[in-house]
Parts: sequence; structure tokens; C-alpha cells
Amino acid sequence: MFAGKQILIGVTGGIAAYKIPSLVRLLKKEGAEVRVVMTPDAREFVAPLTLSVLSENPVFWTFTDEEALDQGVWHNHVHLGRWADLFIVAPATANTLSKMANGTCDNLLLATYLSAECPVYFAPAMDLDMHEHPATQESFERLTGYGNLMIPSEEGPLASGLIGPGRMAEPEHIVEFIRQDLKSKAPLSGKKYLITAGPTYERLDPVRYLGNFSSGKMGYAIANHVSALGAEVVLISGPTVDLKVQPGVKKFDVVTGEEMFETVLEHFDGCDTVICCAAVADFKPAIEARHKIKNKTSSFSLDLSPTRDIAAHLGQIKKDQFLVGFALETQEALANAKSKLEKKNLDLIVLNSLEDKGVAFGSDTNKVTLIDRDGTITPFDLKTKELVAKDLVDYLIHVNDA
Repeated sequence: MFAGKQILIGVTGGIAAYKIPSLVRLLKKEGAEVRVVMTPDAREFVAPLTLSVLSENPVFWTFTDEEALDQGVWHNHVHLGRWADLFIVAPATANTLSKMANGTCDNLLLATYLSAECPVYFAPAMDLDMHEHPATQESFERLTGYGNLMIPSEEGPLASGLIGPGRMAEPEHIVEFIRQDLKSKAPLSGKKYLITAGPTYERLDPVRYLGNFSSGKMGYAIANHVSALGAEVVLISGPTVDLKVQPGVKKFDVVTGEEMFETVLEHFDGCDTVICCAAVADFKPAIEARHKIKNKTSSFSLDLSPTRDIAAHLGQIKKDQFLVGFALETQEALANAKSKLEKKNLDLIVLNSLEDKGVAFGSDTNKVTLIDRDGTITPFDLKTKELVAKDLVDYLIHVNDA
């Protein structure tokens, strides 16, 4: 939700300003670029240097650079307001909220607010009586009426010693409030995706297995992108190394194809789209040895039995789900992919061929071709797996909206 977003934080002169360094760190950790604009009084509660170091950007509180007046350095509030994808005013004091509600423009923060073209969130922070005063409540109503979003204050001990509403929401709660708001407005809000990723390992004996070289990177990229667009995501993953998912992704770890099969069926009902990206082993040892197989002969034979085909089974039982499969081919790629699409009753198949340069297990790039049930072929250039995930999901959004 926050990765790559440009977020401007407006800090006003309240005691809760001491929490803003934590807010900056949380947003940076989420992958956002953060800048800070302050009211002059806010500097008495938190040092601009602290916020500059944490945000890795200069902090502004005046229209001009006082140390470079002879150079005519101007801090342009219009550029700041247009730079931001999100503007968070926190802490938002009663004084600043009143000025925002009435269009007063007597400092850089307020001028930036009036110039902002992005969503504006404000987190009130004040004492109990100020919070409950009709004038403050009217400020809340006016600002939300303008389309700004209020992050409700929390109840608890206040600086005055009173107990009640007025505490600024904790930084973690601010981030989560905005995350849920963005998610609710995202193009896949209300949709549920089931995604499989990674390899499966079929046990030969207690120390050996049959497997493949799948890294899981493609499936994880898809899961993260779908989650960022607001969908509820269930990711069922075979063994992978050092791959991370966004906080909203529900991940279930499995090892064998049978474990993946059973876990997929547990979560299949209620899904809108299923993307079978995992490289499930096609065969498993007919018998799993209870003890390590000793090397006693110069040759060794192994009896194999087929694993259950997850995508094909889902193709038989699906109702309204949109089913996507993957096909990794080494020869006659198009013909084999079309055959799988038909046999498994898929709605779309994503073809990639090891014959293409830059396509390999474990790589950070992929080159795919999409084939739908009507036989329409949509090829894409070699791209990072994150961009491939975006292309695929954009395609699914377009098809399902059409």
C-alpha cells in the first residue's frame, strides 16, 4: 500500500509531536518516500534535525531559507502540495484544525495544505475539553465535509492529567488506518485471490527428496501486487528462501504436493480468482523409505507415482472462479500451453519458455505470453517479475471488468 508512495507529514505544535519520528520510521519501513513540513511552534516539541535524518529529506517550516536569504531560497508550498500522494497532518492541534477549516494561511504548513491535490488525513491531538468543545467539533465536521479524512483520537491519559478522548492515535494505528482506507478504495477491494507459489518437495527418505528449482519469486510478486490493489490474498507456498509478503497476505507453508492440494481445497470456496503459479512436482516416490537409503550398489532404480494435478482438479470443480495456470516449456511451447489450457479447463494460461533469454528458475526476470480460452495470444517483453505480476493483474482486472 505504501511502497513507492510520496507522503508528506505536517507536524504542528502539540506534545504528541514526539511520536512523529516513529511515524516517519514506520512509513519508511513500508517503502514510502517521506518529507516533513512543520509549523514554527512544532520545533519546540521535536527537532527538525531528527525528522530530517529519519526521513532522509530536508524539513521545512518557513517560506524562505533564513540562512540563505541573500540567495533567494524559496520553499514552494505549491510544489510540496503537488509532490505528495498523501498528506498526513499529525499531530493536528485545535488551533491548526481551526485554521485549516477556515482557510487561514499564516504558515508554510497551512499554505501547503491549501495547495494539496492529494488525499489529506488529520490526526487530532489535544486535551479533553478542547476536543469536546463545539468549535473543535465543528472543525472536524468542516474538514471531513471538504473530503479530508479524520484519524480518530484515542482515549487515555492526557497531558493535563485528565482521561478521555484527545490522545493522538499511535503511529502504528495511523499507518493501519490509512492502509485500510487505501485498500477499501483500491481496484481489487472486495475480491479474494488464491495463489500458489514455489516448488514442492516429495520425500524419498528422511533426508532426500524429489523437487525442482522454482524459487517462488513469481508467485510472491503476484501475491504482493494483488494485495497492494486491495484484494484479500491467500498464498499457499512451497519451500522458499528469503521471500517476504505484505502484511495483508495470509501465507500458508506446505512441503509436498499433497499438502498443497489439501490446503488449496480448504481455501478454494469463496475465491474470485485462483492463480496456480507453483511448480508442483509431477511425480513422487511410490514408497517413502522409513530410513535413509544406503548406497550399496552401482545402480539404483526408483518407482514413481503421479501426484495429483491441482489445476486440473480445480478446473473440474470450479463454479464462478477465474482459474489461471502457468506453463513452463522447453519445446513446442505454444502448442503445449494451449493443450494444458484445454485439458485443465483453465480460463487463462501464462506461458514462459526456458528457450527465451532471461527466463530461468531463480532469476529476477521473466518473459510471458498470455493465452485465453478464445485462443487470443498476448505476448510481453522480458521484464522483472514484479512488472510481469503487474501486467498479469492488469490483464485480469481488464478481463473481469469487460
